[in-house]
Amino acid sequence: MENYSNSVRNIFKGVIISIVSTLILLFVYSLVLTYTSIDENTIGPVIIVITSISILIGSSIGNLKLNKNGIMNGAIVGGIYFLLLYCISSLLSFQFNINLRSIILIFSGIIFGIVGGIIGVNKK
Repeated sequence: MENYSNSVRNIFKGVIISIVSTLILLFVYSLVLTYTSIDENTIGPVIIVITSISILIGSSIGNLKLNKNGIMNGAIVGGIYFLLLYCISSLLSFQFNINLRSIILIFSGIIFGIVGGIIGVNKK
């Protein structure tokens, strides 16, 4: 039971780290957009990259203290991240829908969560 509680604690730690790093990176990107002449067409791809990197960071750090199940825990970090993101999005926007970009975002987040989980478990 102790192993299970450690996994759950580390998964939520990874989700929180992912969310915080997303907010920081989005803030930096908004400053770059505001004070440079970067085209607004870059917003979609940059958001995919920022969320993927954030999930990779959160999943890696969240799985540092675990010795196994990095793939599963990393995928769960990515899945919970997007579950929270889409719940909040659906509450804030009445025009909430899932499109191709959001599907790409979900899959890339889960894949980067898996990679981060593998990195975190194997980093000593």
